Amino acid sequence: MAELTFYTNPRSRGRIARWMLEEAGVDYDTVVLDYASTMKQEPYLSVNPMAKVPAIVHRGKTVTECAAICAYCAEAFPAAGLGPRDDERADYYRWLFFAAGPIEAAVTNRSLGVVPSEAQQRMVGYGDYDRVVDVLEQAVGAHPFIAGDRFTAADVYVGSQVMFGQQFGSMPKRAAFEAYVARLTAREGFRRAAALDDAVIAAAA
Repeated sequence: MAELTFYTNPRSRGRIARWMLEEAGVDYDTVVLDYASTMKQEPYLSVNPMAKVPAIVHRGKTVTECAAICAYCAEAFPAAGLGPRDDERADYYRWLFFAAGPIEAAVTNRSLGVVPSEAQQRMVGYGDYDRVVDVLEQAVGAHPFIAGDRFTAADVYVGSQVMFGQQFGSMPKRAAFEAYVARLTAREGFRRAAALDDAVIAAAA
């Protein structure tokens, strides 16, 4: 039995965490949960009472939320070299949490048809959708990877947001986004993770 257990569904944000685990090169056990049943029942509710995936349990400690899982794995498995160097640290944390906060909120609200008024933009953490997308475009176009010239755990999370946005049409097609996605999807870790999740989907069909 591995020291880390990964709880997921291949049609969820669990794909982000799977990618991170594959990049980290960690040995892990996988528990696939169903939205309608096992995700909302014990024993999983004791792992994550939010009844959402993904989650990991490593040496008896639970981590939920994809951005947190990415950051945790980078620190817990330093041999993979996915954490930030000193010169990368500011951009690493800035864009990791920008993706988990403003990007996630702006894209979700737009998908739900929620458009804050000018007055309401002062209340929401992202301001307005167009500005968030423009800032993200500048960030991914400034360097080959989000924190500089080297792939880090922040790219797993930021990159997944961009990939989902391009795949589902929740972000506009722009050259900087497409080039960034191409660099990320060429990685062996990404391909392994995608193949594992796609195999689970195919087996259940």
